[in-house]
Amino acid sequence: MPFVDYYQILGLDKSADEKAIKNAYRKLARKYHPDLNPNDKEAEKKFQQLNEANEVLSDPEKRKKYDKYGENWQHSEEYERARQARGSAGQQQGQWYSGGDAGGFSDFFESMFGSSSGFGGGGSRQARFRGQDYQAEANLTLRDAYETHKQTLTVNGKNIRITVPAGIENGQTIKIAGHGGKGSNGGPDGDLFLTFTIQPDEKFRRSGNDLHYKVDLDLYTAILGGELVIETLSGKVKLPIKPETQNGSMVRLKGKGFPVYKKEGQFGDLYVTFDIKIPTNLTDRQKELFTELSKS
Repeated sequence: MPFVDYYQILGLDKSADEKAIKNAYRKLARKYHPDLNPNDKEAEKKFQQLNEANEVLSDPEKRKKYDKYGENWQHSEEYERARQARGSAGQQQGQWYSGGDAGGFSDFFESMFGSSSGFGGGGSRQARFRGQDYQAEANLTLRDAYETHKQTLTVNGKNIRITVPAGIENGQTIKIAGHGGKGSNGGPDGDLFLTFTIQPDEKFRRSGNDLHYKVDLDLYTAILGGELVIETLSGKVKLPIKPETQNGSMVRLKGKGFPVYKKEGQFGDLYVTFDIKIPTNLTDRQKELFTELSKS
Protein backbone atom coordinates (compact mmCIF):
# COMPACT_ATOMS: atom_id res chain seq x y z
CA MET A 1 0.00 0.00 0.00
CA PRO A 2 1.62 3.33 -1.05
CA PHE A 3 2.51 5.82 1.64
CA VAL A 4 0.43 9.03 1.64
CA ASP A 5 2.58 11.97 2.68
CA TYR A 6 0.09 14.50 4.11
CA TYR A 7 2.87 17.00 4.79
CA GLN A 8 3.88 16.95 1.13
CA ILE A 9 0.25 17.40 0.05
CA LEU A 10 0.05 20.63 2.08
CA GLY A 11 3.53 21.73 0.99
CA LEU A 12 4.87 21.60 4.55
CA ASP A 13 7.50 19.79 6.55
CA LYS A 14 7.04 17.93 9.81
CA SER A 15 8.04 20.95 11.88
CA ALA A 16 5.00 22.97 10.71
CA ASP A 17 2.87 24.36 13.53
CA GLU A 18 -0.96 24.42 13.72
CA LYS A 19 -1.21 27.90 12.18
CA ALA A 20 0.93 26.94 9.19
CA ILE A 21 -1.19 23.82 8.62
CA LYS A 22 -4.42 25.80 8.80
CA ASN A 23 -3.18 28.51 6.43
CA ALA A 24 -1.80 26.02 3.92
CA TYR A 25 -5.04 24.02 3.90
CA ARG A 26 -7.27 27.07 3.40
CA LYS A 27 -5.13 28.44 0.58
CA LEU A 28 -4.98 25.16 -1.32
CA ALA A 29 -8.62 24.20 -0.62
CA ARG A 30 -9.79 27.40 -2.26
CA LYS A 31 -7.52 26.75 -5.25
CA TYR A 32 -8.71 23.17 -5.84
CA HIS A 33 -12.34 23.46 -4.67
CA PRO A 34 -14.64 21.53 -7.08
CA ASP A 35 -16.92 24.57 -7.44
CA LEU A 36 -14.00 26.47 -8.99
CA ASN A 37 -12.79 23.49 -11.03
CA PRO A 38 -15.91 21.87 -12.54
CA ASN A 39 -15.39 18.52 -14.25
CA ASP A 40 -11.71 18.53 -13.27
CA LYS A 41 -11.00 15.07 -11.90
CA GLU A 42 -7.45 15.94 -10.89
CA ALA A 43 -8.67 18.95 -8.89
CA GLU A 44 -11.30 16.75 -7.20
CA LYS A 45 -8.64 14.22 -6.26
CA LYS A 46 -6.33 16.95 -4.97
CA PHE A 47 -9.17 18.51 -2.96
CA GLN A 48 -9.96 15.13 -1.36
CA GLN A 49 -6.31 14.64 -0.44
CA LEU A 50 -6.19 18.13 1.09
CA ASN A 51 -9.22 17.37 3.26
CA GLU A 52 -7.70 14.11 4.43
CA ALA A 53 -4.38 15.76 5.20
CA ASN A 54 -5.99 18.60 7.14
CA GLU A 55 -8.27 16.24 9.06
CA VAL A 56 -5.24 14.34 10.35
CA LEU A 57 -2.58 17.00 10.79
CA SER A 58 -4.85 19.59 12.44
CA ASP A 59 -5.67 17.15 15.26
CA PRO A 60 -2.71 16.75 17.67
CA GLU A 61 -3.58 13.16 18.63
CA LYS A 62 -4.16 12.02 15.07
CA ARG A 63 -1.01 13.79 13.92
CA LYS A 64 1.03 12.02 16.59
CA LYS A 65 -0.27 8.64 15.41
CA TYR A 66 0.28 9.57 11.76
CA ASP A 67 3.87 10.58 12.41
CA LYS A 68 4.49 7.18 13.96
CA TYR A 69 2.37 4.83 11.84
CA GLY A 70 1.99 6.69 8.54
CA GLU A 71 -1.23 6.11 6.62
CA ASN A 72 -2.17 3.27 9.00
CA TRP A 73 -2.54 5.70 11.91
CA GLN A 74 -6.25 4.87 12.25
CA HIS A 75 -5.39 1.26 13.08
CA SER A 76 -2.63 2.02 15.55
CA GLU A 77 -4.53 0.60 18.54
CA GLU A 78 -5.25 -2.65 16.69
CA TYR A 79 -1.60 -2.82 15.71
CA GLU A 80 -0.41 -2.42 19.31
CA ARG A 81 -2.80 -5.10 20.55
CA ALA A 82 -1.70 -7.45 17.80
CA ARG A 83 1.95 -6.68 18.41
CA GLN A 84 1.61 -7.56 22.07
CA ALA A 85 -0.33 -10.72 21.22
CA ARG A 86 2.34 -11.86 18.81
CA GLY A 87 5.13 -11.02 21.24
CA SER A 88 8.06 -11.32 18.92
CA ALA A 89 6.45 -8.91 16.46
CA GLY A 90 7.42 -6.03 18.72
CA GLN A 91 11.10 -6.86 18.25
CA GLN A 92 10.73 -6.51 14.50
CA GLN A 93 9.20 -3.04 14.60
CA GLY A 94 12.41 -1.39 13.42
CA GLN A 95 12.22 -3.47 10.23
CA TRP A 96 8.57 -2.56 9.56
CA TYR A 97 8.88 1.21 9.86
CA SER A 98 12.00 3.29 9.51
CA GLY A 99 12.91 6.71 8.19
CA GLY A 100 9.34 7.83 7.43
CA ASP A 101 8.59 4.88 5.13
CA ALA A 102 5.20 3.46 6.11
CA GLY A 103 5.33 0.63 3.57
CA GLY A 104 6.35 -1.95 6.17
CA PHE A 105 3.49 -1.00 8.45
CA SER A 106 1.10 -1.24 5.52
CA ASP A 107 2.30 -4.76 4.73
CA PHE A 108 1.93 -5.74 8.34
CA PHE A 109 -1.62 -4.43 8.60
CA GLU A 110 -2.59 -6.13 5.36
CA SER A 111 -1.24 -9.45 6.58
CA MET A 112 -2.85 -9.00 9.98
CA PHE A 113 -6.34 -7.98 8.88
CA GLY A 114 -6.52 -9.31 5.31
CA SER A 115 -8.83 -12.05 4.13
CA SER A 116 -6.28 -14.81 4.63
CA SER A 117 -5.11 -14.12 8.17
CA GLY A 118 -6.05 -12.93 11.61
CA PHE A 119 -4.59 -12.71 15.06
CA GLY A 120 -5.24 -14.00 18.53
CA GLY A 121 -7.06 -17.04 17.18
CA GLY A 122 -9.29 -14.92 14.93
CA GLY A 123 -8.60 -17.08 11.89
CA SER A 124 -9.96 -15.51 8.71
CA ARG A 125 -12.11 -12.94 10.52
CA GLN A 126 -11.59 -9.41 9.14
CA ALA A 127 -11.46 -6.35 11.39
CA ARG A 128 -14.00 -3.60 10.68
CA PHE A 129 -12.77 -0.05 10.59
CA ARG A 130 -14.70 3.20 10.60
CA GLY A 131 -14.15 5.48 7.62
CA GLN A 132 -12.11 8.65 7.87
CA ASP A 133 -13.78 11.93 8.82
CA TYR A 134 -13.60 14.73 6.25
CA GLN A 135 -13.50 18.49 6.69
CA ALA A 136 -14.79 21.05 4.21
CA GLU A 137 -15.72 24.73 4.04
CA ALA A 138 -18.85 26.46 2.72
CA ASN A 139 -19.18 30.15 1.94
CA LEU A 140 -22.42 32.02 2.66
CA THR A 141 -23.57 35.60 2.39
CA LEU A 142 -25.12 37.21 5.45
CA ARG A 143 -28.48 37.08 3.70
CA ASP A 144 -28.03 33.36 3.00
CA ALA A 145 -27.42 32.75 6.70
CA TYR A 146 -30.54 34.76 7.60
CA GLU A 147 -32.93 32.10 6.29
CA THR A 148 -33.07 28.32 6.54
CA HIS A 149 -32.35 27.01 3.07
CA LYS A 150 -31.16 23.98 1.18
CA GLN A 151 -27.81 23.97 -0.54
CA THR A 152 -25.95 21.49 -2.71
CA LEU A 153 -22.25 21.09 -1.94
CA THR A 154 -19.62 19.18 -3.88
CA VAL A 155 -17.32 17.35 -1.48
CA ASN A 156 -14.71 14.91 -2.76
CA GLY A 157 -16.48 14.73 -6.10
CA LYS A 158 -19.89 13.96 -4.60
CA ASN A 159 -22.92 16.25 -4.46
CA ILE A 160 -24.43 16.52 -1.00
CA ARG A 161 -27.81 18.20 -0.41
CA ILE A 162 -27.93 19.80 3.04
CA THR A 163 -30.25 22.08 4.99
CA VAL A 164 -28.49 25.14 6.39
CA PRO A 165 -30.32 26.37 9.53
CA ALA A 166 -31.03 30.09 9.85
CA GLY A 167 -28.76 31.96 12.23
CA ILE A 168 -25.63 29.90 11.63
CA GLU A 169 -22.48 31.67 12.86
CA ASN A 170 -19.33 32.57 10.98
CA GLY A 171 -16.79 29.83 11.67
CA GLN A 172 -19.42 27.42 13.01
CA THR A 173 -18.91 23.74 12.20
CA ILE A 174 -21.71 21.20 11.82
CA LYS A 175 -21.44 17.42 11.46
CA ILE A 176 -23.07 15.62 8.55
CA ALA A 177 -23.12 11.98 9.56
CA GLY A 178 -22.03 9.31 7.11
CA HIS A 179 -20.58 11.60 4.44
CA GLY A 180 -16.92 11.01 5.22
CA GLY A 181 -14.67 8.24 3.95
CA LYS A 182 -15.94 4.73 3.35
CA GLY A 183 -15.57 2.20 6.14
CA SER A 184 -13.45 -0.91 5.69
CA ASN A 185 -14.73 -4.49 5.85
CA GLY A 186 -18.27 -3.37 6.59
CA GLY A 187 -17.32 -0.69 9.11
CA PRO A 188 -19.37 2.53 9.28
CA ASP A 189 -18.61 5.49 7.05
CA GLY A 190 -16.93 8.53 8.54
CA ASP A 191 -18.57 11.93 9.00
CA LEU A 192 -18.22 15.24 7.21
CA PHE A 193 -17.44 18.30 9.34
CA LEU A 194 -18.55 21.41 7.47
CA THR A 195 -17.27 24.85 8.54
CA PHE A 196 -19.17 27.93 7.38
CA THR A 197 -17.58 31.21 6.38
CA ILE A 198 -20.04 34.13 6.23
CA GLN A 199 -18.97 37.00 4.02
CA PRO A 200 -19.30 40.60 5.33
CA ASP A 201 -22.36 42.48 4.13
CA GLU A 202 -22.24 45.91 2.51
CA LYS A 203 -24.92 47.38 4.79
CA PHE A 204 -25.31 45.26 7.89
CA ARG A 205 -22.74 44.34 10.52
CA ARG A 206 -23.55 41.30 12.63
CA SER A 207 -22.74 41.04 16.32
CA GLY A 208 -24.05 37.78 17.72
CA ASN A 209 -27.77 37.85 16.98
CA ASP A 210 -27.90 41.64 16.66
CA LEU A 211 -27.42 43.69 13.51
CA HIS A 212 -25.98 47.19 13.15
CA TYR A 213 -26.93 49.48 10.29
CA LYS A 214 -25.75 53.04 9.58
CA VAL A 215 -28.13 55.27 7.56
CA ASP A 216 -27.79 58.76 6.15
CA LEU A 217 -30.20 61.38 7.50
CA ASP A 218 -30.65 64.80 5.93
CA LEU A 219 -30.21 67.85 8.14
CA TYR A 220 -33.76 69.09 7.75
CA THR A 221 -35.34 65.81 8.90
CA ALA A 222 -32.86 65.61 11.75
CA ILE A 223 -33.87 69.07 12.95
CA LEU A 224 -37.61 68.99 12.28
CA GLY A 225 -38.32 65.27 12.63
CA GLY A 226 -40.19 63.11 10.17
CA GLU A 227 -40.11 59.61 8.79
CA LEU A 228 -37.47 57.52 7.10
CA VAL A 229 -37.90 54.26 5.16
CA ILE A 230 -35.04 51.87 5.99
CA GLU A 231 -34.10 48.40 4.88
CA THR A 232 -34.03 45.36 7.15
CA LEU A 233 -33.24 41.78 6.22
CA SER A 234 -36.95 40.99 6.51
CA GLY A 235 -38.08 43.93 4.35
CA LYS A 236 -38.46 47.70 4.46
CA VAL A 237 -39.95 49.52 7.47
CA LYS A 238 -40.90 53.12 8.26
CA LEU A 239 -38.88 54.58 11.08
CA PRO A 240 -40.15 57.73 12.86
CA ILE A 241 -37.44 60.38 13.37
CA LYS A 242 -37.65 62.55 16.45
CA PRO A 243 -37.04 66.31 16.08
CA GLU A 244 -33.50 67.45 16.92
CA THR A 245 -31.98 64.04 16.31
CA GLN A 246 -28.23 64.20 16.93
CA ASN A 247 -25.51 62.89 14.64
CA GLY A 248 -24.38 59.41 15.72
CA SER A 249 -27.50 58.75 17.79
CA MET A 250 -28.86 55.22 17.74
CA VAL A 251 -32.30 53.62 17.86
CA ARG A 252 -33.15 49.96 18.44
CA LEU A 253 -35.67 48.01 16.40
CA LYS A 254 -36.59 45.06 18.55
CA GLY A 255 -36.79 41.69 16.81
CA LYS A 256 -35.42 43.03 13.51
CA GLY A 257 -31.98 41.50 13.94
CA PHE A 258 -30.65 38.03 13.12
CA PRO A 259 -32.55 34.79 13.81
CA VAL A 260 -31.35 32.82 16.83
CA TYR A 261 -29.80 29.51 15.72
CA LYS A 262 -32.30 26.64 15.97
CA LYS A 263 -34.76 28.71 18.04
CA GLU A 264 -37.81 29.19 15.89
CA GLY A 265 -39.31 32.68 16.00
CA GLN A 266 -36.53 34.24 18.09
CA PHE A 267 -34.54 37.17 16.70
CA GLY A 268 -31.96 39.65 17.86
CA ASP A 269 -32.36 43.41 17.47
CA LEU A 270 -31.42 45.89 14.77
CA TYR A 271 -29.50 48.99 15.87
CA VAL A 272 -29.74 51.94 13.50
CA THR A 273 -27.14 54.71 13.76
CA PHE A 274 -27.85 58.07 12.10
CA ASP A 275 -25.22 59.82 10.02
CA ILE A 276 -26.47 63.37 9.48
CA LYS A 277 -25.44 64.85 6.16
CA ILE A 278 -24.73 68.57 5.87
CA PRO A 279 -26.35 70.06 2.74
CA THR A 280 -24.07 71.33 -0.03
CA ASN A 281 -24.50 73.65 -3.02
CA LEU A 282 -26.78 75.98 -1.04
CA THR A 283 -28.56 78.81 -2.85
CA ASP A 284 -28.09 82.39 -1.72
CA ARG A 285 -31.54 82.36 -0.15
CA GLN A 286 -30.75 79.18 1.82
CA LYS A 287 -27.55 80.73 3.06
CA GLU A 288 -29.47 83.81 4.18
CA LEU A 289 -31.91 81.65 6.10
CA PHE A 290 -29.09 79.82 7.88
CA THR A 291 -27.49 83.18 8.68
CA GLU A 292 -30.77 84.39 10.20
CA LEU A 293 -30.99 81.19 12.26
CA SER A 294 -27.44 81.61 13.51
CA LYS A 295 -28.32 85.11 14.80
CA SER A 296 -31.56 84.11 16.51
